[in-house]
Amino acid sequence: MPAHLHLALLASLLGGASAAGLYTKSSPVLQVETNNYDSLIAKSNHTSIVEFYAPWCGHCQNLKPAYEKAAKSLEGLAKVAAVNCDEDENKPLCGQMGVQGFPTLKIVVPGKKPGKPRVEDYQGQRSAKAIVDAVVDKIPNHVKKLTDKDFDSWTTADESPKAILFTEKGTTSALLRSLAIDFLGGLQLGQIRSKESEAVEKLGITSFPTLVLLPGGEADPIIYEGEMKKKPMLEFLSQAAQPNPDPAPSSLKKKKAKGSSKLTEKDSSQQTESPKPNVEVTEEEKPVAVPVKAPEVSELSTPEDLESACLTPKSGTCILALLPETQSPDSELPDDAKEALATVSELSHKLAAHRLPFYSVPSINSYSKVLRSQLGLLEESGTELIAVNGRRGWWRHYTQTEKDGFSLHAVENWVDSIRLGEGAKSKLPEGVIVEDKQQDPEDETPAEEKEATHDEL
Repeated sequence: MPAHLHLALLASLLGGASAAGLYTKSSPVLQVETNNYDSLIAKSNHTSIVEFYAPWCGHCQNLKPAYEKAAKSLEGLAKVAAVNCDEDENKPLCGQMGVQGFPTLKIVVPGKKPGKPRVEDYQGQRSAKAIVDAVVDKIPNHVKKLTDKDFDSWTTADESPKAILFTEKGTTSALLRSLAIDFLGGLQLGQIRSKESEAVEKLGITSFPTLVLLPGGEADPIIYEGEMKKKPMLEFLSQAAQPNPDPAPSSLKKKKAKGSSKLTEKDSSQQTESPKPNVEVTEEEKPVAVPVKAPEVSELSTPEDLESACLTPKSGTCILALLPETQSPDSELPDDAKEALATVSELSHKLAAHRLPFYSVPSINSYSKVLRSQLGLLEESGTELIAVNGRRGWWRHYTQTEKDGFSLHAVENWVDSIRLGEGAKSKLPEGVIVEDKQQDPEDETPAEEKEATHDEL
């Protein structure tokens, strides 16, 4: 008997004994079934990640601790859900979602039309941190970014309630984005930076971050004095508008027996037309460390490549990932280097429109050691992330913390501050910037066109 048929037979034999599923009622993971998938996931205003699994699947059991940890981290921000494809009533849904192996993870992002979400396969590493980063990145942003110029027009446009977060950051946090989703259509949320002095002075803001509620009409502004956490902030804003109803995990009760749920006639007709899922677990599955499918970042493998791209008097801002030494060219990179490369690759794709170049510099580039030494980066074996600007003669170092490492959001905040011209910059030491080399007569590309690829930020 072929291996895949043997697995399928084993699944069917074990299915009845495993109907209870992997996740208990007390689990932070939202347990979803065919009859409530639309209301809880497809029609929700919130982003979700959904695991399609079978209880007998060893890979699914290995994923469970990380998935539950991710669910706790994302509580109040996004939904972390699971569908037991071993239950007969859920098999049409699993087939409709294209499930062909276990576990399958999909990120569901609200679309422009209600009930028509965008579904994306999650291809990242199966760790809590990677899952959280990927989901947070997909949370829609309905928060209005304000400046002194449009502050008055936005706050007085109508008498509907509004709330404004005064902050020193340029990016919008997942917490604020989730609050905007909770109050979508009932209360508008805005964000304004501390440097917008007119708005800051107008509302008497003295510390950051500060959340201010504008109840509407002639009511006076109310300053929030609690913790910057979801539950108290939600309660504070609820005095001006009621949040949109969205069923929470605690309100759901897992059915004890199969087939105990009754579907509407419409739902039933739709499900009978759904294809049955091909749920086999292949040997090729790698549940613990699936590589992130991000666009590959350009590599500067020679001194000449590095110099011409980023270290000339005409070079604009470059983001460089200096990779550590390995025992041999074929040796696997350490985890922090892999994380840095994945993050840099994702940001390179995400910020392509801003013409901000990202590069990796492997240890085989002999100038990498020299550059580290010139910049005072003494730990030559470590992974370093730096920004350099030859035209302006400055550089900045990304300082990773034990908590953030090279996570997408931490590095993106750092890059965002560079793009906005914020934060302290260090002067490039003498010798880092190389003099322009004589242009090859055969190279007919105008110098101005070359420079445009490294546009000043």
